[in-house]
Amino acid sequence: MGTRARVRAPELIGRGGWLNTGDRQYTLADLRGRIVILDFWTFCCVNCLHVLDELRELEEKHRDTVVIVGVHSPKFVHEAEHQAVVDAVERYEVHHPVLDDPELATWKQYAVRAWPTLVVIDPEGYVVAQHAGEGHAHAIEKLVQELEAEHSAKGTLRRGDGPYVAPEPVATHLRFPGKALALPDGGFLVSDTTRHRLVELDADGESVRGHYGSGERGLADGGPADVRFSEPQGLAVLPDGRIAVADTVNHAIRVLDPSTGVTSTLAGTGRQWWQGSPTSGPAREVDLSSPWDIAWFAGRLWIAMAGVHQLWTYDPESATVRVAAGTTNEGLVDGPADEAWFAQPSGLAASADGERLWIADSETSALRWIDRDGHVHTAVGSGLFDFGHRDGAAAQALLQHPLGVTVLPDGSVAVCDTYNHALRRYDPASGEVTTLATDLREPSDAVLVDGDLVVVESARHRLTRLRLPEEAVRVEDRAHRTRRAATEVAPGTLRLDVVFQAPAGQKLDTRYGPSTRLLVSATPPELLAEGAGPGSDLGRDLVLADGFTEGVLHVSAMAASCDDDPLNEYPACHVHQQDWGVPVRVTARGAARLPLVLAGMDAQD
Repeated sequence: MGTRARVRAPELIGRGGWLNTGDRQYTLADLRGRIVILDFWTFCCVNCLHVLDELRELEEKHRDTVVIVGVHSPKFVHEAEHQAVVDAVERYEVHHPVLDDPELATWKQYAVRAWPTLVVIDPEGYVVAQHAGEGHAHAIEKLVQELEAEHSAKGTLRRGDGPYVAPEPVATHLRFPGKALALPDGGFLVSDTTRHRLVELDADGESVRGHYGSGERGLADGGPADVRFSEPQGLAVLPDGRIAVADTVNHAIRVLDPSTGVTSTLAGTGRQWWQGSPTSGPAREVDLSSPWDIAWFAGRLWIAMAGVHQLWTYDPESATVRVAAGTTNEGLVDGPADEAWFAQPSGLAASADGERLWIADSETSALRWIDRDGHVHTAVGSGLFDFGHRDGAAAQALLQHPLGVTVLPDGSVAVCDTYNHALRRYDPASGEVTTLATDLREPSDAVLVDGDLVVVESARHRLTRLRLPEEAVRVEDRAHRTRRAATEVAPGTLRLDVVFQAPAGQKLDTRYGPSTRLLVSATPPELLAEGAGPGSDLGRDLVLADGFTEGVLHVSAMAASCDDDPLNEYPACHVHQQDWGVPVRVTARGAARLPLVLAGMDAQD
């Protein structure tokens, strides 16, 4: 085994304290002798949710040697609320200790620059690896095996039960419901997301008629008691009366036939889509990525593909799927569908006249729409890092991570402004944004019923009926930017290095050309005088334009590695990818180099 660089791990600190430990507070010294994997995450981030799922198998397989610690590092103001973190830990079935770090203290100590980031600490308390983004579970599994062997031989590995203590279960009819659908007889169908099922309710929104789903996470077709979902979200009625379901963590679209009670799979393979996978083809043969909501528009089923920041469509006549809008780059860019950028689109609703598909673009805190000609527009929102609660002219109005949109009878749009715990309204005629209701708890969807709105209060585990007010609710303006500190960089030339080291036993896959890719842009675009655009090298000189003192660098990197075994004719290959949005401040004392770790350790630290 080669020599491995080691850096002493900083202490774990967070004002919110520890969750999932039976109220015990831990230090790194308490975990000495175990392999510790720090998962820096925030619950708004779909890539972070992907990593939670990637780690489940490793967590179970190495339960006696590995301790995974989720370090919750918020982007949005709402995510800094302790109760919101408590809710998220239950909502996403996090079965390991979580440190609530609302002030990003541990994030800063470990020099983390992106959600998600994984840091591996050996049993002696040294950092031995860092990985940003998704797709690293295989590499971390290999490293864990090496560390187990190395520290067993040294006598520094301590086996046994970990610090995880499961919280007490809570009895409610729904648990963190996601979306709802009004049924023809006045009842409701609700995606009971955390319990992996659909629940049918009476018109009162409370009385349970029945369930679709065993309640166990899985991907299986069948009748009400046998079908399995994994964190289902969006629901939509198809022209033939069947109900489509966005089965988010299964990366699939399912379909329920109300006449028989049988659910089958409409689209998706159960595997997550990765760069290089097909973007069109027979629906059951193409991978999808965290479909969050669905809506019928322009003769097709539209899919908010949150996991890759795109809109896809399903065509029932040909039984095919394809990308309809978005490039997979995360951000807010309008224009032709194939050039537009989204950021976790999570809510869809078609206008009554069939001319617009409204989109809740959650990570840009934006309300957007696409027309029948395939052009993307923004009604409210300005980018990844600006959010808040401000009414008034749409150009100045602010939302905070909205998840749902509903078209109202007058053509205006109700927005479930999730992290503001509010229901907002955008009027296309006046261009004004108002607040309809406050004191909702993480509203994620709303259904129009007899002139009222029935709102899914996800974090209160219920449906709430609201009468649409004649006047807007007055609220105090609140404007926020991300809590992440800006990185100070020197004016002039800035060296960008994306650090990637192929995991042990792997090598870069160059069989079909370059195995790495780098895409760089900026907000505002004028920040970069030189260096923007695509390329295959993971290092690049950027030239910062004169006259700009701050902005955001957007960096998207991908590397492909394959198992390095000359005896294996068909080696397994792995894609490593991450998008960074790095706030920068240009100062004379700033750094001339910006390292971003995709996998490995920065040799110049």
